[in-house]
Amino acid sequence: MAIRVLIVDDHAIVREGLRTLLSEEDELNVVGEAINGAEAIGMIAIHRPDVVLMDLMMPIMDGVEATRRIRQQTPTSHVIVLTSFRDDQLVQDAIRAGATGYLLKDVLKADLLSAIRRAARGEPVLHPEAQAALMRQASAPPSPLQGLTEREVDVLRLIAQGHSNREIADTLYLTEGTVKGYVSTILSKLNVQDRTQAALLAVKHGLGK
Repeated sequence: MAIRVLIVDDHAIVREGLRTLLSEEDELNVVGEAINGAEAIGMIAIHRPDVVLMDLMMPIMDGVEATRRIRQQTPTSHVIVLTSFRDDQLVQDAIRAGATGYLLKDVLKADLLSAIRRAARGEPVLHPEAQAALMRQASAPPSPLQGLTEREVDVLRLIAQGHSNREIADTLYLTEGTVKGYVSTILSKLNVQDRTQAALLAVKHGLGK
């Protein structure tokens, strides 16, 4: 049975190139193409691909969020990130989101085809630079932000951007009292004295962008 492949990339020339390359292989069947993560999610239920080739940087919804949702929605669809970006954090985010593979767009045809076949069997495949990135992450000291919940991270990010409690409440659709509670919890978890110290810590760990 042919391996069903969905291509997700916002550049038409990339999609066309991948489709042409994959169509040369009898055991591969390109079942669809999407221009962003949101469109990909809509196509998953229709086409049920075995493998999704996923770009990372796309409008509307990026590849990391799309990967997370696809893996939740259809665990049998395995995602290979295919990107030009070598950033350590992106590698970690993609793998945490559930990506089976992480390849760079300069990958050789034979290696890409092998990766698709392996991913269809649920076997992980990583570009050497992605492997190195994960090794660096594994050897790095743990971030003090790891103990925060997703909502606390949202609040801390806005603190780091200089927003007041009222502005944070309006942005996150919370009451100001609830935000004050979050701020108090965040300061306690981070073991800092005030929101300025919390903001500096957040920026240091890349959260204030």
